[in-house]
Amino acid sequence: MATFRYKALSAAGEALDGQMEAASADEVISRLQDQGHLPVEARRADQAGGEGLGALLKRKEFGSEQVLQFTQQLATLLGAGQPLDRALGILLELPDTPEARRVVERVRESVRSGTPLSTALEQQHGTFSRLYVNLVRAGEAGGNLHESLRRLAEYLERSAQLRSRVINALIYPVILVVLVLASVTFLLAFVVPQFQALFESMNAELPWYSTLVLQVSLLVRDGWWLVLMGTVAVAAWLASRMNNPSARRAIDARVLAWKFPGDLVAKLDTARLARTLGTLVRNGVPLLTALNLSRPVLSNRVLAEALEAVTEDVKTGSGLGYAMARQKCFPRLAVHMIQVGEESGELDAMLLKTADTFDQETANALDRLLAALVPALTVMMTLVVGAIMISVLLPIYDLTNSL
Repeated sequence: MATFRYKALSAAGEALDGQMEAASADEVISRLQDQGHLPVEARRADQAGGEGLGALLKRKEFGSEQVLQFTQQLATLLGAGQPLDRALGILLELPDTPEARRVVERVRESVRSGTPLSTALEQQHGTFSRLYVNLVRAGEAGGNLHESLRRLAEYLERSAQLRSRVINALIYPVILVVLVLASVTFLLAFVVPQFQALFESMNAELPWYSTLVLQVSLLVRDGWWLVLMGTVAVAAWLASRMNNPSARRAIDARVLAWKFPGDLVAKLDTARLARTLGTLVRNGVPLLTALNLSRPVLSNRVLAEALEAVTEDVKTGSGLGYAMARQKCFPRLAVHMIQVGEESGELDAMLLKTADTFDQETANALDRLLAALVPALTVMMTLVVGAIMISVLLPIYDLTNSL
């Protein structure tokens, strides 16, 4: 007998965390299910938290795109009537990398030994998320595994599209910012110092802005290591602030309070939350359990805390829409759509519709942001470069006129 640590959700949606002596992780999961709980994780106590830095640096065997492809292909094969073992055997030949093939092979061997697919996926060292595993487990319990996998594939695909849309929208502005910084650094480090000797040889009296630019250029050229150390120090300070829960919450609250970025963050998180909740509820997962599983998809701490309060209200019998309205931080349109879904008895469909709506609103907001940001960065680059050149050329012009 070994000691296993487990995490589970009770029928009331409460998070359970404890230890149990058993012969295997499968026995722990079976006991938890017999007690009416939904197992989330079960692993040996002596293996918990032992990954260290090596696990962070190790390349993932199964990336997000491979998880999506695996889910789509498995759903298609099961929907075509293939047995699970046969479907996994077919999928074993499809991955491009040996690491990915090993993951599929481990899953197949576990299933062949009688382990449920959800447990086999859970044993893959975090390759498949808690949400993923629990959706599969719900499909197994309801006898519609292929349908659950199909919906899960749709969820993963839409989530990937949203993430890709955000990244693609930020690529061009990031390139512009890098170009601005590179251009300014080149001017200050190599161009402006060339005029220093000229001004000194002519005993020129420089205006304050020219003196300031020359001092900054000398700092960049001769004290670049100070600038580098200062940049690293600022980055480290910001990273520590982001890792501090109270500081991170204060930053998230400030971002959420700003008009445009706050609306964009709220729409992004609402789209993720609505799609996750809708997918879970549609697959037969109880609402309280779905709320607990959906919490990690929220990137904003204020919204995550609000969802915890929503969960507590739902436990006491409140409707989801009413509980979200009480928090006053979720978009009103989303709250109204969820209330309509509850009143009509089609909460899952309305949650997915809400996700589609806010996906589109997010895309429109990102397009507007990009349309405004690119000209703004271009103008900023022009002004900065122009100010540097004017601060150098104007004294030369004055000296020329005085000769």
